[in-house]
Amino acid sequence: MAGERILFVADAGPAIGGGHVMRSLTLARALEARDAECAFRSHPDGDAVLDVFAPDLFRVEDDAGFDALVFDHYALSAPDHAAVAKGRPVLVIDDLADRPLGADMVLDSGMSRRTSDYRGLVPEGCVLLLGPNHAPMRPDFVALRAQALARRAAGGPVRRILISLGLTDVGGFTRPAVQRLGGLAALDVVVGSGAPGLDALRALAEADPSVTLHVDTRDMARLTAQADIAIGGGGSSSWERCVLGLPTLLLVLADNQTEAAVALAEAGAVIALDAAAEFETGFDAAVARLVAEDALRRRLSTAAAAVCDGLGADRVAEAFLALVRQRSGATTG
Repeated sequence: MAGERILFVADAGPAIGGGHVMRSLTLARALEARDAECAFRSHPDGDAVLDVFAPDLFRVEDDAGFDALVFDHYALSAPDHAAVAKGRPVLVIDDLADRPLGADMVLDSGMSRRTSDYRGLVPEGCVLLLGPNHAPMRPDFVALRAQALARRAAGGPVRRILISLGLTDVGGFTRPAVQRLGGLAALDVVVGSGAPGLDALRALAEADPSVTLHVDTRDMARLTAQADIAIGGGGSSSWERCVLGLPTLLLVLADNQTEAAVALAEAGAVIALDAAAEFETGFDAAVARLVAEDALRRRLSTAAAAVCDGLGADRVAEAFLALVRQRSGATTG
């Protein structure tokens, strides 16, 4: 018999990509593994992501009948959370710590996030789950971790490069990255079917046999594990690359990615560039370093693997269900 019914409200769109929906989906799967019943509040852009990656997951128009809610939506704050929750337990997935949250629990996987960052922004007694070891990660990444880390520790030349700058390719940097890397190694290029530049990328792949285009792939863990270096965005996929110790040139594609990118760079886990300001001047030199310096790749891999172990979805699911059940017991007892 199904357990708690949990509703997800996650934002998506051309300007922000599908990362909110994808990490919420990962958490939903971890909750379902613990007998919860999960659904997403219907939203056209979010539905487009779910149609590809979770066509079996329920979509609903309202919040009636749910025991608890999960919000992953930067445009919503405490009044919005309270209006929807109506006293039910709330988990907010956040990266910003920039507005009041109507939350009983907050998940913020930022490396530099501290409890004090949420002082005055959350109710008294709110549980804070902070740091990359709480980042929701699909089990297939964890399954490949030992194998991937062993291969990277052994070293070797760069034969495969993963280019993954988000499902909607915010900023349109995928195409110029592919053009600059052509002929350097085999390229695995990952985008979503809603990326505006998809036709141009298809043309590039057709013209260059070293380029393989992966559209709406469900095989991200394998692609990450087999790559030798990555050109990656600064969103939640950063933690996927850390789990598998993939040396990465991280392109900061939005302001809200800056803090995490700086923390990862300071930890020696990535080389980071601001895409808007430094792509033209810094991209080629950074890639050249990554390709040429085996010792650098090993250092980046070791530091990245130490950032995140990939078990965050399980930790968060257990903690949130415990809170929901505690609240339910207090209400009915």
